[in-house]
Amino acid sequence: MDASAMSEQINHRRRRFFGIAAATFALAQLGVIRSTSAQAASTSAPKLPAVRPGTHTSFSTLKQVDAGVLNVGYAEVGPADGPAVILLHGWPYDIYSYVDVAPLLASAGYRVIIPYLRGYGTTRFLSNATPRNGQQAALATDIVALMDALRIEKATIAGYDWGARTADIIAALWPERCKALVSVSGYLIGSQEGNKVPLPPKAELEWWYQYYFATERGRAGYDKYRHDFSKLIWRLASPKWHFDDATFDRSAKAFDNPDHVDIVIHNYRWRLSLAEGEPKFDDLEKRLAQGPVISVPTITLEGDANGAPHPDASVYAKKFSGKYAHRVIKGGIGHNLPQEAPREFAQAVIDADRF
Repeated sequence: MDASAMSEQINHRRRRFFGIAAATFALAQLGVIRSTSAQAASTSAPKLPAVRPGTHTSFSTLKQVDAGVLNVGYAEVGPADGPAVILLHGWPYDIYSYVDVAPLLASAGYRVIIPYLRGYGTTRFLSNATPRNGQQAALATDIVALMDALRIEKATIAGYDWGARTADIIAALWPERCKALVSVSGYLIGSQEGNKVPLPPKAELEWWYQYYFATERGRAGYDKYRHDFSKLIWRLASPKWHFDDATFDRSAKAFDNPDHVDIVIHNYRWRLSLAEGEPKFDDLEKRLAQGPVISVPTITLEGDANGAPHPDASVYAKKFSGKYAHRVIKGGIGHNLPQEAPREFAQAVIDADRF
């Protein structure tokens, strides 16, 4: 789950922002995000067919590759010589968030890579001595290492939750590796210092699990009840998504990873400065703490029924200085947007790539 603030209805017609100053002025004057003027890009992009969520239940190809400190498990769909798209999942979810998105993108000619993040599925650490570190910079460098291992110089990168934060970081720190960005709930880059600032009581309540994880009781409870805990999060984060047991159980297998609990607990404790990060990431974290602006073409998305903590779109629009659009996906769409609205998510990836 990511960020905090109350959600409100956003006008999702698109406009182009000419830099931070122009975006800030527009928001101050209008109070909303208007449509971009990138009509040529969206007009030329192929329009995807409707797909019923849950149409697909498996990936035809699952692979493993050594990348950085990990042996990464990932799904690959589409032509090997197609333009690369990397799709990143969140907590507590897995690669099956994209099981309906991937075929749509493959049909449009994309090579789609969907990795299990560290601590999920078949991804494993290459050494027992490597810290089971869940800090934001570690996850981002994992994906850059994966791109190197797969000889992907540049990709459109898309994600939600932990995956959106990871995609944001790559776009901000390594823009030469990111052709375009799709980020659910927008700009999620944070810092330990920023997380020390108290939130209004209602917002703090939404982060209840973060404080639970700060205790040893919370660690033990998550370890013992990780499947029940995750199903509860799914229901709270997507209150109008009527997923069945088979859909949840398919993803829940990813939480049986031997490093899963350590990674999740460290992620949330690190945010609250209750756990140390690795010194090798200190310089990256200093840069991220400054809230770097993202210049690559970007589409941010929000579901109209997202029950997880998330910022209002007006808060982060100024963080995107390139071609930019924000879209609200209606119809009771919650936090796991790509699995709940696969066509809309896939269309955003294609449109961002064509900006």
